[in-house]
Amino acid sequence: MTGTGMSLALNDIHLSYGGAPVIADLSLTVRPGEILVLTGPSGCGKSTVLRALAGLLRPDGGSVLADDTAVTGTNRDRAVVFQDNALLPWRTVRSNIELALKLRGEPRSGRRQVAERWIEEIGLTGFGDYLPKSLSGGMRQRVQLARGLAGAPRAVLMDEPFGALDTQTRNTMQRLLIETWRTHPTTVVFVTHDVDEALLLGDRVAVLGRAGEPLRALLDVAQPREVGVERSALRAEIITALDHSGDLATL
Repeated sequence: MTGTGMSLALNDIHLSYGGAPVIADLSLTVRPGEILVLTGPSGCGKSTVLRALAGLLRPDGGSVLADDTAVTGTNRDRAVVFQDNALLPWRTVRSNIELALKLRGEPRSGRRQVAERWIEEIGLTGFGDYLPKSLSGGMRQRVQLARGLAGAPRAVLMDEPFGALDTQTRNTMQRLLIETWRTHPTTVVFVTHDVDEALLLGDRVAVLGRAGEPLRALLDVAQPREVGVERSALRAEIITALDHSGDLATL
């Protein structure tokens, strides 16, 4: 990794898909090297914000900045990890990871060795020659995480990557993300509906309102990142911010 991650900023942005605004007048700064979690009711624009940060959606107004430079398109310094894994089905585990290395400009002669290190780091030793269809959902998400980080991005944008996993696998992936982030520091913006996941992963939690509404809350989360740490007061603050006009029913 280069440094400890990039800074990201949304300055009075308006986002839409050609109709009514999904996001209006949102300003938010992501600190270099932190994990910022975005949560809020369904349809509030969490994934839309992530797309803007990735350079996949241009704002109708305001600006999106990465290290104080305007975001005008995608960039290998900002990787995206989706809930529905985007692995190439005809490529093996190793080959999917090697693709990220290729795009980064890693010499071909060294890609396999680096890919093997990532395979070991995500706990899939022996699965390098498997195709995605032969892997469980959790295993595919491990590969997607490795592929996202292998390209040495300075920011990783994660759109509910563990949302479709069972509870045990989800807990395992949460721990793996934290361990990998500590080993390979980068800035992370993580979207989730799950309040407990937000509190476990985030340095800060931003609670978005319904479409077009302002940011409801931006809260610092006390560390360490461990299951069982007392955060009931902070959890209650997030629930209060979410429990507005029946929003909890849409989580």
